[in-house]
Amino acid sequence: MKKRIALAALGLSLFSATASAAVTVRYYNRDSHAYTFPAVCSGSKYQVSFSASTTSSTTIQGSAPCEVQTQAGKVILRGGENIEIKDGKIIIK
Repeated sequence: MKKRIALAALGLSLFSATASAAVTVRYYNRDSHAYTFPAVCSGSKYQVSFSASTTSSTTIQGSAPCEVQTQAGKVILRGGENIEIKDGKIIIK
């Protein structure tokens, strides 16, 4: 019985570790242009997209921190930030 409980606890901890491997940010894109930027999260490469003229959330599937490369420079996202996009530049609020 103790072995089953220990295995169940191990399984739940592995599941929760996997579920947290994403960076989600809330954004407001003031531009009438959609953007897709390259991102590097813990050494892995991803793409992050922001819809034009909208307020929404987006998720990068990698582990935090994520370095997003924009035309205006690099931005570090750890998850939970509120950001604004204006003239292709990401501003953390």
